[in-house]
Amino acid sequence: MGPLAFILVSGLLYFQVDGSRLRQEDSPPRIVEHPSDLIVSKGEPATLNCKAEGRPTPTVEWYKDGERVETDKDDPRSHRMLLPTGSLFFLRIVHGRRSKPDEGAYVCVARNYLGEAVSRNASLEVACKSRVSLLLLHFSSLLEFKMILLTLCNL
Repeated sequence: MGPLAFILVSGLLYFQVDGSRLRQEDSPPRIVEHPSDLIVSKGEPATLNCKAEGRPTPTVEWYKDGERVETDKDDPRSHRMLLPTGSLFFLRIVHGRRSKPDEGAYVCVARNYLGEAVSRNASLEVACKSRVSLLLLHFSSLLEFKMILLTLCNL
């Protein structure tokens, strides 16, 4: 076997054997586009962006509040789609009085056999059409009380 040369270009390692062409060596995933916080109206579409690089090309999964997000790859009827870029697309934001399956803190995780990379957190909040505020007074005695302002989203 002849001489072996290594070259580092833009953070990627290349190698050359016996004057052959430069070939890119495998590299662990890294997140190159992190998701951003979103405030979206109920029923509207939304996209949480995520883009990862690595060799071999990493697979991307999403997690909400620490739990893996089910997408159309898992269930074709899902309103969440994993795009080829790694972004998470919501056909419509689902939000109700008892169930808020889309609201929460999200991260994308890119993996290949060399490791994994985790994005920054991004929150998805559902915008309220109107808010209702209640002022509660809690008396512990005639002269002592606490004021509590409670603001609720009117669905």
